[in-house]
Amino acid sequence: MTTTFMLIFIGALLLAGGATPVVRRLAPRLGLLAQPRARDVHTRPTPKMGGVAIVLAFLLALIILALLSPQEQERLFFIRQLAGIVLGAALVSFLGIWDDRWGLRPLLKLAGQAVAAALLIATDVSISLFPIPALNVAATLLWVIGITNALNLLDNMDGLSGGVAAIASAFFLLMAVMSGQRLVAALSAALLGACLGFLVYNFNPASIFMGDTGSLFLGFILAATGIKLRFDNVTFVTWMIPVLVLGLPIFDTTLVVVSRLRRGLNPLTTPGKDHVSHRLVALGMTHREAVLTLYVLCGTLGVLAVFVTQASVIQGYAIGGLVALIALWALWKLEFQPSAIISLPATKGAGDADEH
Repeated sequence: MTTTFMLIFIGALLLAGGATPVVRRLAPRLGLLAQPRARDVHTRPTPKMGGVAIVLAFLLALIILALLSPQEQERLFFIRQLAGIVLGAALVSFLGIWDDRWGLRPLLKLAGQAVAAALLIATDVSISLFPIPALNVAATLLWVIGITNALNLLDNMDGLSGGVAAIASAFFLLMAVMSGQRLVAALSAALLGACLGFLVYNFNPASIFMGDTGSLFLGFILAATGIKLRFDNVTFVTWMIPVLVLGLPIFDTTLVVVSRLRRGLNPLTTPGKDHVSHRLVALGMTHREAVLTLYVLCGTLGVLAVFVTQASVIQGYAIGGLVALIALWALWKLEFQPSAIISLPATKGAGDADEH
């Protein structure tokens, strides 16, 4: 079984590494270029079609899984399980590439993401935490839309969103292999390989951006993978494990929303350098140092998530409570202290993706 996941990972890695230079050349011809803006770090037009390479590598790597399954029945099982995830991911990716090229109203993007989340629910990929079905549906919609947009918002520095997605996928893969969850392991292996293959070209200084096409796709797949990851031995804290693994994008989104709301600005349409990464740079770090620091933080949260899978209920909630307290302290320190550095424009913009 481990060999299969290794082949999926290698396949996605090679496919993303080979496809990214191709889409980088195609992007200018299709008008998919990120033009430098006042709030951006990059100083020249940069292709923003890298998400297409990520999506293609991910999907083609999963075909390897279907071909390597020894029995027809097993192939049919995975195809049925993957249908909602792949269709939903394809929808948010389409919305992303449309937004990258022509622009799309935030409410239309949210509506499309809700439809994509509904596809997950229709194929039984949903949260089952509450005894009331309606609450589970609401929680699934909130989780999927929230994480999808969190990875989109996190795409504000070279290599940040792709690297965090790779680290999260690596921990999902590790925990899925440890617990024998084949579907989650396959999804995670494919996403990990696709992200790493793309990061070769996206790490600072980036020669290509993933655009909304890639960031929305990463967020959707990670949200679906987090839902599918289950642990029978720690049922009462299973929900906490994906929250810890994806704690960094969740915190960054919370910080941005709080920061903009308290200034009377729309979090969905107002861009700005108020993300965690920007604040680290404002404190004296280089862009690369800020991204690497956030990698370490994401990895630390992943290690805690792995520990929770083997911990008692009391230990699990103690860890979760401690992380929550640290997150609240960091939010207070970064946003509500007089020394907090905020740089938000007074006017509305098109969004956050590709603020490199």
